[in-house]
Amino acid sequence: MTIDVMDDQAALHFMLDIQAQAIASVPQAFDAIAEAAHHIAHVIGSGGRLIYCGAGSSGLIALQDGAELPGTFGIDPGQIVFLLAGGIENAHNLMGHVEDDEDTATRAVEALEPLHNDVIIALSASGATPYTLAAARAGKQAGAKIIGIANKPQSALLALADMPVSVPTPPEAVTGSTRMAAGTVQKCILGLISTLAHARLGHVYQGEMVNLRADNEKLRIRAVDIVSRVSSISGEQARELLALGSHRVKDAILLAEGADGAAHAQNLLGETKGHLPEALRRLKRGPNL
Repeated sequence: MTIDVMDDQAALHFMLDIQAQAIASVPQAFDAIAEAAHHIAHVIGSGGRLIYCGAGSSGLIALQDGAELPGTFGIDPGQIVFLLAGGIENAHNLMGHVEDDEDTATRAVEALEPLHNDVIIALSASGATPYTLAAARAGKQAGAKIIGIANKPQSALLALADMPVSVPTPPEAVTGSTRMAAGTVQKCILGLISTLAHARLGHVYQGEMVNLRADNEKLRIRAVDIVSRVSSISGEQARELLALGSHRVKDAILLAEGADGAAHAQNLLGETKGHLPEALRRLKRGPNL
């Protein structure tokens, strides 16, 4: 039976079960996911760029992951680049033929050169999308490292990638559409990679996103809550320290833990490339230890 002849409850259970099976396969790729995350942490920490590349559903999933990084982890938006077949401006209405446009993909990558400090995350459910493959080839030739994420083992993208991440998925509930099982797995993998990478950069501390960009009221309130919880101080004290630390969560936490003024906090973060746990360890050791 297929979902078009099932009753609502049966169809929903069937579709959800396929996606659950797909997610259950992700742990088999943990080693590859961890390798990709550590490389991204190195690239971001060194000032390089994270270039997301995909077409159709894969491209839109990549766009979502990357677009959240500046707000969540405080990454410079200039370090995040998107190569979406058909262009981001047409994301609401992507036409199928753009997935075959190899020339546009190649030119888009060439426009980003030099690329030797950058990494390209290329996504394709089939591992054979012409746009994505062309961009990955051009990027590799220009010196970028390639993280290839595909749901079909032994595909061209995985063979090309420096860091292949393969998670096979079961047959889709709608044959030929990869927006559900394959898309769910791609979203999961990207979230794991990007979150682990930023944790290794020191942007996560005690489970809190301590490098968030507090550029709206909700996040300003969250910044106060984070500083208050991490440092076991009142909300009012947290607000005062955030003001002293130019409204940066890491600076405020260091001040709460004993940094001798805003300049000292900034020096500690500069010495550790923004890695808060290491900055706290240096603070506790003191200048003579």
